[in-house]
Amino acid sequence: MSNMNITMNKPIPFSDESAMTQVDDLRPRPGDALLVVDVQNDFLPGGRLGIAHGDEVLPVINHYIHHFLAKRLPIFFGRDWHPADHCSFRAHGGPWPVHCVAGSAGAAFATELYRAETATIISKATQRDTEAYSAFSGTSLADRLRQAACRRLFIGGLATDYCVLNTVKDAIANGLVPVVLLDAVRAVNLHPGDGKRAMAEMRALGARFAGPEDLPP
Repeated sequence: MSNMNITMNKPIPFSDESAMTQVDDLRPRPGDALLVVDVQNDFLPGGRLGIAHGDEVLPVINHYIHHFLAKRLPIFFGRDWHPADHCSFRAHGGPWPVHCVAGSAGAAFATELYRAETATIISKATQRDTEAYSAFSGTSLADRLRQAACRRLFIGGLATDYCVLNTVKDAIANGLVPVVLLDAVRAVNLHPGDGKRAMAEMRALGARFAGPEDLPP
């Protein structure tokens, strides 16, 4: 995890106006992609930066992964992939304990997470002096979504009030409609209510929200 700066990449143009007028139809369709944010061992209960109830997202996210696979839609797995002396660590002036060091067991995706073979891995915060909460920050995600002609990005993972929030902000900055999967996110809540405030901010920015009723088995 790292700071909240938004990476302003070239907006992804919508291929037609229908993508903007049908955003309330939340059933995945061509032009949609799924992004699983930082479902890594260090962010699960018992990890170095464990999020309370973070493990509850695993079966839910697996459901969404299979849903997108069945529809042959793009899937991305985002992850923190820090050097051992990353600037976000307390020992180097940052706010967080050491976590998700590249190649460590803590940085690995959760064992229970279904690893779709077709999924693309997006690694962020890979440079010692560069912080990145957003999956777009310093990565190829925007270009890959543009190449896949994606217009909406369904987002689930950890944590609501940091990496999910900032990824949503950058998705909007890149011309995408973000759809937050309500049952597939959990918050750090470093300060009580941070998760609720993040949800309110995302809603105010124009994010959509989906639940299991929108993506049935």
